[in-house]
Amino acid sequence: MTESVCRTCHIIASGTSCPICGSTSFSTEWNGYVVIVDASRSEIAKKLNISLPGKYALKVR
Repeated sequence: MTESVCRTCHIIASGTSCPICGSTSFSTEWNGYVVIVDASRSEIAKKLNISLPGKYALKVR
């Protein structure tokens, strides 16, 4: 199964709606990802405006 990415918040998820923002707009065309474990202490999460842990795509088309 191909993983889908929410076009709004870039989380990699399955299903018909985003578990973080509720969006229903997904893409299967994306490149690179980052896994955030502790968003409150992560400098990368701060730079990417990520506030919740998860697996996020870096580039979404």
